[in-house]
Amino acid sequence: MHYLTIFALLVAYAWAEDSHYSFSPSVGSGSGTSFSITGEERITAIRVWELYGNHIYGIQVRHGSVWSQIAGYTYNNPIEFELFEDERIIQVSGKHAHYIQSLIFVTNKGRSMFAGQPSGNSFNMYPTHQDAELRFISGRYHGGLSSFQAHWAVLNESNDW
Repeated sequence: MHYLTIFALLVAYAWAEDSHYSFSPSVGSGSGTSFSITGEERITAIRVWELYGNHIYGIQVRHGSVWSQIAGYTYNNPIEFELFEDERIIQVSGKHAHYIQSLIFVTNKGRSMFAGQPSGNSFNMYPTHQDAELRFISGRYHGGLSSFQAHWAVLNESNDW
C-alpha cells in the first residue's frame, strides 16, 4: 500500500510539472459583479478604460478578430494595445488597492502597455510554463475593476487547449 501511495504522488507531481495551464491568484478587494473573458483564438488586442488620475474602469479583449464584452465600464477613449501576429502576452503587472489601480501587459517581443495610476500594492503575474501565454482573464467590478486574475496556457495550433 505504501508503494502505491508513493507511485500515485510521483505521477501527480509529474503531471503537474508538465501542465500547460496555470493561473495567477486574484488581486484586489473582489467585490461586485464577476466577469470572465475567454476566447478560442490567441489574444490579439486589449482595450482598457481608466479614470483620469485614478483606477482601471473597464477592460475588453480581442481574441482573433472578435472583441469580448466590456468588463466594467467605459469612460472617454480607451487605451488600446494591438499585438503583432507572432506576439503574445507573457506577463501582467500592476498595482491594486480596493480597485485595480494600474495594469501593465508585457509581450514576448518586449513591448508593453500601461494603463492606470501607479499607487497601491504591487502584483506581478506570469505563467508557470515557459511556452504559455495569457489566454483569458477574470475578476470582479463595481465602480471599476475590483479584482483581476490572469489565466495562462500553451496555445495548441488546433485551438484545442
